[in-house]
Amino acid sequence: MPGPGTAIGAEIAKFDRLAAAWWDPKGPMAPLHAMNPARMGWIIERLGGTLGGKRVLDVGCGAGLASEALARAGARVTGLDAAAGALRVARAHAAAEGLEIDYREGMPEALEESGFDAVVALEVIEHVADREAFCRQLARLVKPGGPVFLSTLNRTPRSFLMAKLGAEYLLRLLPVGTHDWRMFVRPAELGADLRAAGLRVADIAGLSMGVGGGWRISRDVGVNYIVMAR
Repeated sequence: MPGPGTAIGAEIAKFDRLAAAWWDPKGPMAPLHAMNPARMGWIIERLGGTLGGKRVLDVGCGAGLASEALARAGARVTGLDAAAGALRVARAHAAAEGLEIDYREGMPEALEESGFDAVVALEVIEHVADREAFCRQLARLVKPGGPVFLSTLNRTPRSFLMAKLGAEYLLRLLPVGTHDWRMFVRPAELGADLRAAGLRVADIAGLSMGVGGGWRISRDVGVNYIVMAR
């Protein structure tokens, strides 16, 4: 996750502790593994399908689930995260898969390079201390008019029941304490943060879990959703 200035140190440490199990599809990151094909398909489709060497920055990349999907689609990927343990796992996994991904340790405000064709920050903004500052950094790092993609959790009674109580306490899909429901972000709030950063929401979709555990793109943004801004 992005480090001091945009995120909370305890959040970085929390996800760093999960690094060794990140790539276990039945481990603590199982929901992300299940969600990844739907969210990455939506993003890659909006980037033209075959990414053809486009420079894409993955902010809060963790151990590389999104970064590897973007690389396989043809992008030149830079993965950025402040969790050193997660990055070690990301580098090892990419090397084993024969993928060239430029993983860097740090936070977006410290990254001097900019002008990326696209920037993604998935399941990150609900863990940062200053959402508006975080969005400003994403806007700074993308080229003018380039797309910025974010996915997060809506702050609704249903998300509290499903993504907090259900996922963490009842079904044990996530470690207890993974999320703080108070930090979930309503679409209107995210839209305001993006506008303050000079971006506008160009597309929004829900991410919904089916009966069998698979995820799909939907119109229901009541729990998980993804946006594209420019």
